[in-house]
Amino acid sequence: MPPAVRFGVNYTPSDGWFHHWLDFDLDSVRADLDTIAALGLDHVRVFPLWPCFQPNRTLIRPRAVDQLVALADAAAERGLDVNVDGLQGHLSSFDFLPAWTRTWHRRNLFTDPDVTDGQAAYLRTLAAALADRPNFLGMTVGNEVNQFAAGPHPDPDRITAEQAGRWLERMLAACAEGAPGRVHLHASYDAAWYQDDQPFTPGHSARLGAVTAVHSWVFNGTAQRHGRTSVPAEHHAAYLVELSKAWADEPHRPVWLQEVGAPAPLVPAEHAAAFAQATITNVLDCPDLWGVTWWCSHDVSRGLADFPELEYSLGLLTDERQPKDIARALAEAARAPRRTPPVRGTALVVPADAAHRSRCAPGGDVYDAFFRLVADGARPTTVLDTRAHDTTHLAARGITDVVTSDQVLPTHHGGTRS
Repeated sequence: MPPAVRFGVNYTPSDGWFHHWLDFDLDSVRADLDTIAALGLDHVRVFPLWPCFQPNRTLIRPRAVDQLVALADAAAERGLDVNVDGLQGHLSSFDFLPAWTRTWHRRNLFTDPDVTDGQAAYLRTLAAALADRPNFLGMTVGNEVNQFAAGPHPDPDRITAEQAGRWLERMLAACAEGAPGRVHLHASYDAAWYQDDQPFTPGHSARLGAVTAVHSWVFNGTAQRHGRTSVPAEHHAAYLVELSKAWADEPHRPVWLQEVGAPAPLVPAEHAAAFAQATITNVLDCPDLWGVTWWCSHDVSRGLADFPELEYSLGLLTDERQPKDIARALAEAARAPRRTPPVRGTALVVPADAAHRSRCAPGGDVYDAFFRLVADGARPTTVLDTRAHDTTHLAARGITDVVTSDQVLPTHHGGTRS
């Protein structure tokens, strides 16, 4: 664990969004990083576009890699550490997959040996290029790559959970080969925790890689069901952090809130700062939190077409690099003194069987029970049903009370409240 919780931002370039890799302008990047550093943040998560960096399976463009290193060096000059997502993959509703994986060259992203060889070489190359930079935190395998493996993606590359685990282990090993000793991890969107047929499982997230990553978005039904100022909305990020701990084998495995944002119109612009303050306050009450990385740094320009409407307003700063109220809220949180949160001694039982993880999703009995406990003033965590009577496991985590959703919600029926 770091000596204090890290505060950073997912870097979305103000000029050209992630298409800036096609017309890379280091001066523009430096100006963006200046505005990020001015907020008192300590790291950025950056996103190479996979097709720009590896347009052919055996061509990883040296100039593109050099530009990534130049970005990392510019961040270092401003006191910012850098995490790099490799396989982009999927960003803000757009897929960025190289032509050698699609249509006439369609091959499964996770199981085809030629594709996985190419992916491993790419990740290894990026990691090795940054391995000697002191401000390089490590690699994230890719951004929410689990969305390619199941619905609702319109054209998924379907795999089993076992195949997903093997793919993750190989990609993480490639990152470690390129840059030994760094914090390498992988990241899934919340279907890994909530969707019964998603092959990337909670166990993968909580056991593979150096830290567990969670991505918290209240447009998943939370804000629609409960409203932006509700206990579930303001504690959703904290819930995912604590939910992840049920599957971790290490009792104090670090958890990184790697993405969280204030999506309009569910969180209107005038309420975004208050939502951020509440979310951050509540997640800082979670033990073993590695860091908070807000989505995102700069708004998407209105000059770019076809984004979902919410994507144009998620930035802490405008695309003209002007800070919003939410930027000031994050800056205040980053400057505030830290306290070590006390252990969460009450654990809610969750199903170990990934085929029943929808019970943890909005509308499920575990989800509802967790937030009922929070509303009643408790500070719950979670434990697998297979470990609920394991006294050694419970003691290692400081758990003194174990409750089930039946006990918390005695009126629920069939896995969801009636």
